[in-house]
Amino acid sequence: MPLSAPGLPGLPPELAGPVAVQLSKPVREIPAAHALPGGCLYEPKWDGYRLVVVRSGSATRVWSKQGRDLTDRFPDVVAAAVAQVPAGTVLDGEVVIWNGSRLDFGLLQQRMSASVGRIRGLVAAAPASYVAFDLLASGGRDLRGQRLSRRRADLETLAGRWAPPLQLSPATSDPAEARQWFEDFRTAGVEGLVVKGAGTRYAPGRREWLKVKSWETTEVVAGGVIGPIERPSQLVAGRIRNGELVVVGRTSPLNPQQAAELAAVLTPAGPDHPWPERIGTGRFGGGKLSVALTRVEPAVVVEVSADAALQAGIFRHPLRYVRVRPDLRPEDVDPLP
Repeated sequence: MPLSAPGLPGLPPELAGPVAVQLSKPVREIPAAHALPGGCLYEPKWDGYRLVVVRSGSATRVWSKQGRDLTDRFPDVVAAAVAQVPAGTVLDGEVVIWNGSRLDFGLLQQRMSASVGRIRGLVAAAPASYVAFDLLASGGRDLRGQRLSRRRADLETLAGRWAPPLQLSPATSDPAEARQWFEDFRTAGVEGLVVKGAGTRYAPGRREWLKVKSWETTEVVAGGVIGPIERPSQLVAGRIRNGELVVVGRTSPLNPQQAAELAAVLTPAGPDHPWPERIGTGRFGGGKLSVALTRVEPAVVVEVSADAALQAGIFRHPLRYVRVRPDLRPEDVDPLP
């Protein structure tokens, strides 16, 4: 198939960019094979940025889920699309960056915050990969009204001619294979599974896909809490980096039993505690809004449940409190790299 063609029909306006994407809603368990119309199609949930590639006859641009033009952030993906994707094509997928054998969200963040002049160096140091999981247009024709099974078949045919950095996201209709992915892919930073109905049409803006996050337990140091020490509402977790206690995340709200268990073992911090008196409400303790932080002596180890989304050792999503670990000391907790 030629990569461009004279007189190719233009893309429909709603697919010319920015493109509204279909969304997913969280569920706790992997759905059974026939839980969705047409049967379930299971895919890995990549830890990256949602990215729509719009390849028209005259230009190629990439768009974020929020409708931001990211063409200047990912010139490596754009160049690959120009070379390997026929004009009149719109792809839905995820852009990721590998750091060794694990996905590195922090390297993606560098692309987003860097000046345009630094992008070329970042591309050379850490190339991006584009993992496509849906085909929204082909030959200038809108495919969103077709069933996912048909779109997937067309996408597989198209991807058969690709080479890195373009990749086809794996997909399976076998729940046993999906569960194996769920368990095995976690070490690579894959967050879990996205589950879609093979008989469904593409529904922009609607949360008809399902996402199941992979969780496992790990240990952190109790460095502070939100709320009074005798009635904490959230735990603020820490780990040691080069001898310093660093905030690595916080838990979702504690239930009364968890709050009581934690309060029973906490003691107020001494004057040399390194954390501030207030902490931001956003990710990684940042953001414009802040709340009071009750600092505690970093002597208690707590077991928490965490998903696979990490950035430089920091948990990007809220942790789930599991229990206090009186058998462990802070020096037993894995340090930050």
